[in-house]
Amino acid sequence: MTRRLFRFLAIVFVLSGCDDLFDPAIENNRGLDDMYEEATYAQGILLNGYTRIPSGSWSFNDVATDDAVSNNTGNNYLKMATGQWTANNNPVNQWTNSRAAIQYLNIFLAEADKVTWANDEEVSHMFRDRLKGEAYGLRAMYMYHLLQSHAGWGENGELLGVPILLEPETPESDFNQPRATFEACMQQLYSDIEQATALLPLDFENVSGEMPSGFEGNLDDYNRVFGDFARQRMSGRIAMAVRAQAALLAASPAYSNGNTTTWADAAGYAGEFLTLNGGVGGIAPNGWTWYSNVSEINSLEAGVNPPEILWRGDISESNGLESDHFPPTLYGNGRLNPTQNLVDAFPMANGYPIGEAASGYDPADPYTGRDPRLKTYILVNGDTAGPGNTTITTAADGNTNDALNKVETSTRTGYYLRKLLRQDVNLNPVTTNNQKHYKPRIRYTELYLSYAEAANEAWGPTGSGSFGFSAYDVIAAIRSRAGIAPDDYLESVKSDKAAMRELIWNERRLELCFEGFRFWDLRRWTEDLNETARGVQIENGNHQAIDVENRRYLEYMNYGPVPYGEILKFNALIQNKGW
Repeated sequence: MTRRLFRFLAIVFVLSGCDDLFDPAIENNRGLDDMYEEATYAQGILLNGYTRIPSGSWSFNDVATDDAVSNNTGNNYLKMATGQWTANNNPVNQWTNSRAAIQYLNIFLAEADKVTWANDEEVSHMFRDRLKGEAYGLRAMYMYHLLQSHAGWGENGELLGVPILLEPETPESDFNQPRATFEACMQQLYSDIEQATALLPLDFENVSGEMPSGFEGNLDDYNRVFGDFARQRMSGRIAMAVRAQAALLAASPAYSNGNTTTWADAAGYAGEFLTLNGGVGGIAPNGWTWYSNVSEINSLEAGVNPPEILWRGDISESNGLESDHFPPTLYGNGRLNPTQNLVDAFPMANGYPIGEAASGYDPADPYTGRDPRLKTYILVNGDTAGPGNTTITTAADGNTNDALNKVETSTRTGYYLRKLLRQDVNLNPVTTNNQKHYKPRIRYTELYLSYAEAANEAWGPTGSGSFGFSAYDVIAAIRSRAGIAPDDYLESVKSDKAAMRELIWNERRLELCFEGFRFWDLRRWTEDLNETARGVQIENGNHQAIDVENRRYLEYMNYGPVPYGEILKFNALIQNKGW
């Protein structure tokens, strides 16, 4: 069955739950009884858990951090960063979306045992277990997103999560439910992951030879249920990654005093996952340019992932990203402008930060001899871009609309986005084309960096627990992949836990920039949210740093709010402090 039909069925189910505006109403509404003998309709309920997966398109919440600004004055993240973030104006709200998804997943879990999934009883049992496993994994994922967006220290002094809902709500339900503790939410998440991994295969692939451990029946039936046609559905491997993501959040400074998940736990969950990928040897050599590996992208078959990607959305041909973010001379709107703050975070090619004497950094020639990721991810003054390798001049005295603050679509910082964009997209109205794009849901590099962070905190820079690879090993491999070699700076900090922590945080900032991580990382680290976003003004070849946009966060904003409307409706809900 095609993805298009899956989406159609999911939408049909959503609409069928509403009262009809036309007569006859009752006769046209389908009830849960209809799903018991109609497996396709029953799957439509589960598929609502997939259609609500967050970040189906790029949010670019980096604009709410010190990494980027936007030239669009109506950008919600710009407003958020400059003092307009409130409990009833929250661009990162996950309360409604994730709780709606959990409601559908709970309906599915409550009814799945009653459905005839196949005529053969054994195959029907296998389908039931697989689909319930997906539902448990998805429910854990939505709990993670809810905690990331809404967990915090309540006005009662407790670290709170969200209400834990394990049964479908009905019109007769008591909707006035209190928030559970953060600890209780994490334990429920872990329980759901345990259920998911017990029911799901590690990956959805056709097998030959021996039946995979833990499964019964014959190979034909196994492949019918767990075969490669189900790629990109929640799998055991993906569920393990969700557990590692959630554990990193829980072990971080913002949450560590309110739950029992430790850095060793977080390192263990990530390490267990990465061991299945070959440890450090599994780091994809071209993973840092996953979005522009043209031949790799163009040759991807349905459901197949390149080595860097664990889970992704659909591949589509489009030019929307380029239309939003190419510079004006390439017919783009230049929306996201990387900051000087982020540019300064890229080290020199010898690995030393630009502020270190041994780096060799020249302020008069700031882009020469730098970490290759700088010019790969950020378009700097004088570089070329687009299908015709057009020179982009961002200097304030430039004579094109690419120049600093020249027109509404010009850069505000002296930089344009390069990462994520296909340079072979042509936006010229005469010769416009589209190219293939996809959005990762989980990249392996994220999990390697999560392991490095947790392992360093738990065991120090070179400690490896039971996994045989350390934080140092991971960071060395990632920086070497990017072209930093020899890495003299890494060698100088390999015995210093605090210095390694700063390096790991910075590597996470660079490797995952513009993919929606910085906003959450600063908060879980309890780092300063109010670093002024800076840019560069270049005139007559001279580079002068400039302030571009102040940040106006208050201390309590390390934690997001419960939606104001929910607090008004339900007196059992406790708001986070300050909101």
